[in-house]
Amino acid sequence: METIIASLQTFFASWMDEWTNLLIALVIFLGFLLLRNIFTKTVFNRVLRWTGNTRAEFVHSLLQAYQRPLRMFWIVIGLYLALLYLPVSGMEGFIHKLFRSVVILLIAWGLFNLSGASSSWLVRLGERYGLQFDQILIPFLSRVFRFLLIALAFTVLAQEWGYRIDGLIAGLGLGGLAISLAAKDTLANLFGGIAIITEKPFSIGDWIQTPSVEGTVEEITFRSTLIRTFDQALVTIPNSVLANEAIKNWSKMGKRRVTCHLGVSYLTPREKIQRCVEKIRRMLQEHPDIHPETIFVHFDRFNESSLDIFLYFFTKTTVWGEWLRIKEDCNLRILEILEEEGVSLAFPSRSLYIETPLGMQDSEHNEPEASWRKLFRTD
Repeated sequence: METIIASLQTFFASWMDEWTNLLIALVIFLGFLLLRNIFTKTVFNRVLRWTGNTRAEFVHSLLQAYQRPLRMFWIVIGLYLALLYLPVSGMEGFIHKLFRSVVILLIAWGLFNLSGASSSWLVRLGERYGLQFDQILIPFLSRVFRFLLIALAFTVLAQEWGYRIDGLIAGLGLGGLAISLAAKDTLANLFGGIAIITEKPFSIGDWIQTPSVEGTVEEITFRSTLIRTFDQALVTIPNSVLANEAIKNWSKMGKRRVTCHLGVSYLTPREKIQRCVEKIRRMLQEHPDIHPETIFVHFDRFNESSLDIFLYFFTKTTVWGEWLRIKEDCNLRILEILEEEGVSLAFPSRSLYIETPLGMQDSEHNEPEASWRKLFRTD
């Protein structure tokens, strides 16, 4: 009887110890959850607001990148300490490896967020130190860094769990030739993208024209460049094709050309044409939105139905809407000059002159002509 009572006491004591340990582990986990809420809502948010109001752009971007990983870290460390408190014999090594693996993933997660193309800390840092980062270069480098980061995290995790990656690297080396042959177009697009980024024939937001497409550059990826046409269609062009084409960058214009032929009537006197040319030239030279460097206004040619005045000049702006407004204003001023001089614009016309034959008799030789005249006789 005493043996049974002693066994029951031992059982209940061990049972109580297990429940006590489980309760303590649960308290540890809930305590870290409470600390997480206190830390994120008070300390972290205050530090984040403080760095946002200072010139510490990198620190502010770093805190923003690690905001969610830090919240997850409190849960991970709470679970880690709670599991270590529980009597899990033989599982300590697995728990340590799992904890280190999760920490590695959290660190990679924060760096992945920091390298995002949407973060502007790199641009602000470059502005402070006089460095200029192209708008195409930042997204491209971001993708390259993210790819290398994922590969590095995978390598560290594999080594943490005892997997040897030497064989994998050797296999990649042996299969590299086959992969390169199978993906030669992809590699050509990749090197085409690198050529575009290094030579910088255009930037994101530029208006470009190629033999295959015309529009605004929206994005450049490893494989292709995305161009938004003026009818709002999104065209995807492989980088290898775009790198080998002639690219006309209209956004790089310092000024924008206006050229036309102004046709006036053949009945216009020479003096009026000369005065119109001089007034139009003077008007363009005094116009505040016309570039004064290159202005040509000359009586150019005798056309079929008009006397043509050639106009060639440039606007100071390259924006299409402003260019149209300035061009309209110049056209209205030209019309005003023509009205002042009493000069009318010519329109396509043709004069037909018919010579009457001298022989009007209805001879046998001119019998077809006589029949034609009888047909149209009105007397």
